[in-house]
Amino acid sequence: MTDTRGWLAAATVDDAVVALRPDYRAVLLTADGLRGGQSDEASERVLAAAEATARERLGGRKPEELPELAAWRDAYRAFGARPQRTRPSVEALLRRLYPDGLPRIDRITDVYNAVSVAHLLPIGGEDRAAYAGPPRLVRAEGTEPFDTTAGGEPVVEHPEPGEVVWRDDAGVTCRRWNWRQCTPTRITTATTSTVFILDALDPLADDAVPAAADALADALLALSPDATVHRRLLARPDRTDGGRPC
Repeated sequence: MTDTRGWLAAATVDDAVVALRPDYRAVLLTADGLRGGQSDEASERVLAAAEATARERLGGRKPEELPELAAWRDAYRAFGARPQRTRPSVEALLRRLYPDGLPRIDRITDVYNAVSVAHLLPIGGEDRAAYAGPPRLVRAEGTEPFDTTAGGEPVVEHPEPGEVVWRDDAGVTCRRWNWRQCTPTRITTATTSTVFILDALDPLADDAVPAAADALADALLALSPDATVHRRLLARPDRTDGGRPC
């Protein structure tokens, strides 16, 4: 793996994606030296508080009725996806709030899911040590491999031509912008090096994106005080970050 800052500097968003949604921006946040493991009291506190915040923000509405989430449905339709069948990740999480709350998966995943629902933006978390080269957001050709599982067995799928995907040098790491992550880079209880992708579209305010990144960094450092965190904003030059450092 290259040095963290160099790896982040090499991450790109393809012009074809920018043309599709000029309002798109993302924060890529890396965390190294994390202490993974099963869900515990610390991750439970973060997740329970976020669930309460999310329920308050929903106020009894369906997730897709929130303008921040409706924008993602529009983005999915723009490249041919059907958001009623393959939902943006934050919408899928919010739909699980009732009646039982979000699943408890592991302490790292619990924390980034918590920030996602509390701040109403999709977040993907992956094992950076499993990456082959830097992340790139592109519109797929349709031949790229996507390693996943079906019926409990490993399978290789391929995105639809024109689908928005995150990829590395080996293949697709996440399909349909933020719908489903591949198997090789998934976070496990043994993960110590991660990258988190915080996606945003209008009408989510520019300063909401670094605020969510701050919340994620704080939560990760609370779990692993010795971890090292870096971040980078990916956005059109004319977009601002609300005057806050990313």
